[in-house]
Amino acid sequence: MSELKQSLDYNGVYPCPVCRHGEVRALTLMEAFACNFCQHIFTANTEQQLLSMADSQLPLTWRWQGNGWKGIRQESLQFVWGYGVAGTVFVLLPTVIITTAAYLFPPLPKSPLAWLSAAWIFGTFFAHLGCLIWLLLEYYQVPVGAYLVALGRRIGRSLPDR
Repeated sequence: MSELKQSLDYNGVYPCPVCRHGEVRALTLMEAFACNFCQHIFTANTEQQLLSMADSQLPLTWRWQGNGWKGIRQESLQFVWGYGVAGTVFVLLPTVIITTAAYLFPPLPKSPLAWLSAAWIFGTFFAHLGCLIWLLLEYYQVPVGAYLVALGRRIGRSLPDR
């Protein structure tokens, strides 16, 4: 069964390109769209069938294909490699420093805290990785709380009634 292809206009309802759970509808008395799930606000170019996220620093844009969204690569994102290198250094450099210190100054083999150096190395790595992941989630404005609520609803529906 083929779906009818519709064009992007202010009277339609579309799936959200960000969260993929909600619906994007036009805001009343405004030339903008909003998702009822993740609460992102979008501006539209109906002539070119483009939807851009208005509440983000990133120029995230999608093209309406008639039955779904296709992301558009932005050529203005020139520092992606630099950010990747900086994130990798942020995670690995402190871990390498702690690992080097633990190697050069090992604990006594039978001391009660001999495990602490290994725990410190893993703790440093995962703490810095957690900071990097948190920064990415905040920068891209991923609605983690909304995803957890949706997951809870889905699990609640799939459980059998007693």
